[in-house]
Amino acid sequence: MKRFIFAILIIALTASYAFAWTPSKNVTVIVAYKAGSGTDNTARVLSKFAAEKIGKTIVIQNLEGGSGSIGWTALSQSRPDGYTLGFVNLPTLCSNIVEQLGDYKIDDFVPVCNHVNETAMVIVSKSCPFNTLGELITYAKENPGKLKASTNGMKASNHIGAELFAKSAGFQYMASPYGGTADQLLALRQGEVDFSVAKEADIASMTSEVKVLAVFSEKRLNAFPDVPTLGELGLYDKWYGSARAIVAPKGTAKEVIEFYEDAFKKAMEDPEYISAAEKAGVTTLYMNSEDTAKLIHQQYEFCTNEVSKLWE
Repeated sequence: MKRFIFAILIIALTASYAFAWTPSKNVTVIVAYKAGSGTDNTARVLSKFAAEKIGKTIVIQNLEGGSGSIGWTALSQSRPDGYTLGFVNLPTLCSNIVEQLGDYKIDDFVPVCNHVNETAMVIVSKSCPFNTLGELITYAKENPGKLKASTNGMKASNHIGAELFAKSAGFQYMASPYGGTADQLLALRQGEVDFSVAKEADIASMTSEVKVLAVFSEKRLNAFPDVPTLGELGLYDKWYGSARAIVAPKGTAKEVIEFYEDAFKKAMEDPEYISAAEKAGVTTLYMNSEDTAKLIHQQYEFCTNEVSKLWE
């Protein structure tokens, strides 16, 4: 009898494994920003290695516009069949929802995992006369409203960073919104604006063209040991930056989420991925589905209770 029961258990476990969900065709991953943006670059670094674990080709689909809202609207309306995933940027996704800039809600997405967690930084072009944050602030205070900053969209992540910086330093500036981080940084490098707030991966390919004046961190970044934190300078003393998470449309089956959760975790633990990510300036921070859900809700609370007050 014991042998019979054991045999039944083996058959049941084997059958369960055999019928576990796996994709049978290529997987589309929506990136809500243009090719060459920070999100696009980090997505492509990961996708190369994740495709090996998933067993199918990952097709990046760039749907830029509306501070991410065009891509995230399309993602929220996609079939929950496991063949469409997407990257969401935090806090921008939550800020868009709070500001009602998109036709979607937090519950329209099912978290798969978090991918990166990047610290924001204040930057200027290499040709800019400001060599320290103090010089920039002094000029801004002596010339109220004259200083211009490019952002990745109205009330998007880098605009929030610029507001946190300006409010804590006590100066006024003019925000110039662009369609995404790639265009924002192009404007900075071309001299159209005076400063920007962006993340480490955003400037990885252009470090020779910009100067980093300060970082939004509680301690100095390993990659920029000589750059002070805002807190050191008596300004905003909390960490601020951006997380990029992978989500699926609402209604996606649990076994599908679990499949991708495991596949992306294995990809992010791959030594070759880790090496490629470091070269690309990608700060990997894997979180499982449950922890990513908590992160998204924390960011929503941050946007609701703190970010919304920046423009009061």
